[in-house]
Amino acid sequence: MGRSHHLNQKPSSNYPQLNARLKLDRILQMVKTRHYPHAPITEAIIDLKIEQTSDVTIAGLEKVQLGLESEYPNKKHRNVAVLQGQMDNQETSASASTEHVGFLFTSQDSRYIFQARLDGFSVSRLAPYENWQPFRDEARRLWNAYRTVVQPTKVIRMAVRYINRLDLPLPLTDLKDYLRTSPEISVDLPQELEGYFMQLRIPQVDIQSLAVINQAIIEPATQNVASIVLDIDLFRHENLPHDEDELWNFFETLHERKNNIFEACITDRTRELFN
Repeated sequence: MGRSHHLNQKPSSNYPQLNARLKLDRILQMVKTRHYPHAPITEAIIDLKIEQTSDVTIAGLEKVQLGLESEYPNKKHRNVAVLQGQMDNQETSASASTEHVGFLFTSQDSRYIFQARLDGFSVSRLAPYENWQPFRDEARRLWNAYRTVVQPTKVIRMAVRYINRLDLPLPLTDLKDYLRTSPEISVDLPQELEGYFMQLRIPQVDIQSLAVINQAIIEPATQNVASIVLDIDLFRHENLPHDEDELWNFFETLHERKNNIFEACITDRTRELFN
């Protein structure tokens, strides 16, 4: 994928803080009114991690499905890899195993997947994504089912994560035509880019959260596009609300901020691809 050279443009205002505020206000207004008919979301996730206790068992987690069997009939074990190392007489050995930590329940149409784990709960909505309200409402309904069985004493992390696939038409001469956040290549290096992975960790101080933005080239959806993953993971793990209504009200804050971040990462040319 070739890239043409470009210049680092200076801010258009002599007052950078004011200029940044005006840009943010424009993005916020855009987010409030914009709905994409062809949203690039491949997976949306709401996740809650709990303080794990010995009272929660695998057998107990299986009961979360009770009453939901017709809607979520498909069940799989949720396993994680466990690596163990040992040093004996100055010799080192390692072994790997899997640990059963919960269950995956999939809806009849395979559009929703929810996890009931020893350490928490998550819900995924796969493409085609509708909008936030039905996704949030279904997540809260399933969380209530999980809560009834597990009875968690404390939530220690809450997150929203949106994984987007941007199919950018070829020929693609400059990523900055479509992405306002992208890797910068020195002018002293060849400008052709075959692949990349970039991660940004940006504190969201005003809401006591952290945004982790992953961006990478992936296998193209078709031969006439370059496919880019834009993965936005926004979470908070300190000073979390204790009240259920306050917890889910803060999910609204996380979702709105996620939208702001997404809009700040793309250009108008990218937005045209979603309409």
